[in-house]
Amino acid sequence: MCCTLLIRFLEDKSVAKINESFISMYNDRLVPATDLYFIAENLYQKNMIFNDALINNSLPLAGKAEIDQYNFKIDSVIKKYELTLLVKQEEVFLNDLKKALSKQQQLELKVLKMTEEDGLRIYQSVGKNVSNQTLVKLSALIKIQSNVGNDLIKDSKIFVSGTKIYSTLQGILAVLIGVMIVSIISASNMVKIQNEKFNLN
Repeated sequence: MCCTLLIRFLEDKSVAKINESFISMYNDRLVPATDLYFIAENLYQKNMIFNDALINNSLPLAGKAEIDQYNFKIDSVIKKYELTLLVKQEEVFLNDLKKALSKQQQLELKVLKMTEEDGLRIYQSVGKNVSNQTLVKLSALIKIQSNVGNDLIKDSKIFVSGTKIYSTLQGILAVLIGVMIVSIISASNMVKIQNEKFNLN
């Protein structure tokens, strides 16, 4: 009975670990991955608006408000992302991305203060390279999600294997208990028959 209770306790622990892995997969991998794609989409849109506004000489009027709006959205998602469970490599890549985003925003502010002609020249020479670097850092962070997700799946497989072992042990224990009960009943019947024969004599 103690063995059965111990196996049951270990089995419940494995199921709880599997549940934790799946919750972590959703909260710390799937949701952040979609957030990172949202950042990528906003960066792309912002870069398009910035480039178009520079080419069409409409940056001071149309561009700044929209660019500020995209920057606010990106910063909000980054803050949300920081609240999730981060592995060490992920923390490094996130810091790299934040630095790249800060550098890009500083360049945008600098360009906004220039004349359209100077701003376009600076953006086309330096700005595109800075934007590409930001996207490279973001891409590295997105790839981490699948790697950590694979690690979580491996952990879940180990816990599932443990649960199967515990179930097998329970089955073996049930068979052993059954054999013991049958043996005790058989032995009890043998003693009873022998007592009856002794009494007849």
